[in-house]
Amino acid sequence: MITTDVLKEKIIEGLNLEDIEASEIADTDPLFGEDGLGLDSVDAIELTLVVEKEFGVKVTNIADAETIFATAASLCDYINANK
Repeated sequence: MITTDVLKEKIIEGLNLEDIEASEIADTDPLFGEDGLGLDSVDAIELTLVVEKEFGVKVTNIADAETIFATAASLCDYINANK
């Protein structure tokens, strides 16, 4: 079972995010948009690849992607449920 702290480290590493520490990202902060981490559509593709590579989990239902990738907590829950 992975934790949100591990996931946040992998997000930072996988997306080459500079000037941010995992501890600065709350589990419930939005990953996309101006209110949260500020990721965009290109980052979404890269994040999907990070999840597949690092955790061996694929997002098979694109319709659920917005919910799955909403926050670090929701993504962590999805990974743990589908690992």
